[in-house]
Amino acid sequence: MRLLIYCIFFTQILLACRNSDSVISVPETPENVYIEQHRPQFHFTPEANWMNDPNGMVYHEGEYHLFYQYYPDSTGWGPMHWGHAVSTDMVFWEHLPVALYPDSLGYIFSGSVVMDHGNTSGLGTDGKDPMIAIFTHHNMDGERTGTLTYQTQSIAYSNDNGRTWTKYEGNPVIANPGIKDFRDPKVIWDDVFNRWVMVFAAYDKALIYTSADLKDWTQTGSFGIEGDTRLWECPDLFPMTVEETGEIKWVLITSIQKDAPNGGTATSYFVGDFDGEQFIGDPNNQKWLDYGKDNYALVTWANIPESDGRTLALGWMSNWQYAQVVPTEAWRSAMTLPRSLTLHQMGDDYVIKSAPVKELEKLRTSDARILSAVIKEGLDLGAIVKHDGLLELDLTFKKPESGLIDIHLSNELEEYVSIGYSADDDIFFVDRTFSGKADFSDDFADFHIAPRMRNSEEVRFHIFIDHSSVEVFADDGLTSMTEIFFPNKNYMNFTINTAINEVELLEGKVNGLQRIW
Repeated sequence: MRLLIYCIFFTQILLACRNSDSVISVPETPENVYIEQHRPQFHFTPEANWMNDPNGMVYHEGEYHLFYQYYPDSTGWGPMHWGHAVSTDMVFWEHLPVALYPDSLGYIFSGSVVMDHGNTSGLGTDGKDPMIAIFTHHNMDGERTGTLTYQTQSIAYSNDNGRTWTKYEGNPVIANPGIKDFRDPKVIWDDVFNRWVMVFAAYDKALIYTSADLKDWTQTGSFGIEGDTRLWECPDLFPMTVEETGEIKWVLITSIQKDAPNGGTATSYFVGDFDGEQFIGDPNNQKWLDYGKDNYALVTWANIPESDGRTLALGWMSNWQYAQVVPTEAWRSAMTLPRSLTLHQMGDDYVIKSAPVKELEKLRTSDARILSAVIKEGLDLGAIVKHDGLLELDLTFKKPESGLIDIHLSNELEEYVSIGYSADDDIFFVDRTFSGKADFSDDFADFHIAPRMRNSEEVRFHIFIDHSSVEVFADDGLTSMTEIFFPNKNYMNFTINTAINEVELLEGKVNGLQRIW
């Protein structure tokens, strides 16, 4: 469908437009790295080969550590290692050598890292607190022979800020009691009971263990949905403060391996309480942190300073339905943008809002503000600022009585992705049916939806567009959708489509963004 462009020179919508040529310097990288087709330009990706779940995210001495599931020998899943990168701002990243390698106990599956303040483990040296990694050992020989005990929990320690690691000689620290899927430990320190708390996945539920020293563990609780047959992975248990009341609630995140709202895998959460041993929540009140197809295994950073106070999180930007067959060559998979999570009370319930972290403002290279106007013939957002197919959009509309708000990304090949809101159905949507390459999976090209949770006369979109992904934070993060795509040519056209109905834009801001590599 041919779009009519609302020309900015013959309207007075753009009265506050300004452009800036200031560009932040980016780290040097080897020649030709990160310029492959479909390579994200401001999302974390490995230099080459396979990556999935974020692991061991911890902040220490001015650095955000990101470990991740990594196979350094192929772009497909294989013997899992822990890759490693650090950042001072969660935006620009430095790659470090592989942190943990497979060994006689198995592959190194997902887990977490904590700072052992007070050296409770006794593994620190020279009076310093060690960094402790807690992870799943996955024994492939055991899996092949049909045993149920091939996954166990182990630890490793570092006394040089994560640069080198030593595996604990007493591994595993938790043996498998006979559960086939028994993995992904996430550990925090409980200030109330002065001990460590571990949550990990045990097929269709989360188990809770406690310890005084990170080495000796006792099971204290479990949480699951009665009759659920879906595989749970990558749980995360932590307290949050309710923004409106100051009340402390506990959140249990768990990623689900099938039957997510738009099919395949996704990240969900429950809100409840914790008595030091057991998470107490309503198993029938499962909510979703992201309704898009491509946000999985999202977990939070540990050891964020009290002076910061944020709950910071990151997810893997793919879906197990097609993760291993997406059309990339040198590398495979990216992480989502880092997000700040906040907990809010809505009536008698609690919900999490997700927002892109404020540090992402460093990426802005040019910006323009759009004043209120009724858009009748389309608006060319891409013409407003300098960009290389990398944009941040912050748009607030008056809720239409009927029809669509349609933000359209497209290229000269007539491939496109539509992002928007349907007033008739009261839903947000991302349509990637005609987004480009999709024949690699029957589960990829589709129209994806998310419920609108706010009843107001304004509809807000905060959107980040990279070369092969879009992240949508709608209504101040009450609804989020993350989607990847693979156009044959980068999308360079960005419009508000009014071919179906006119819309009223109350205010807007468009930012061009720079690459991080």
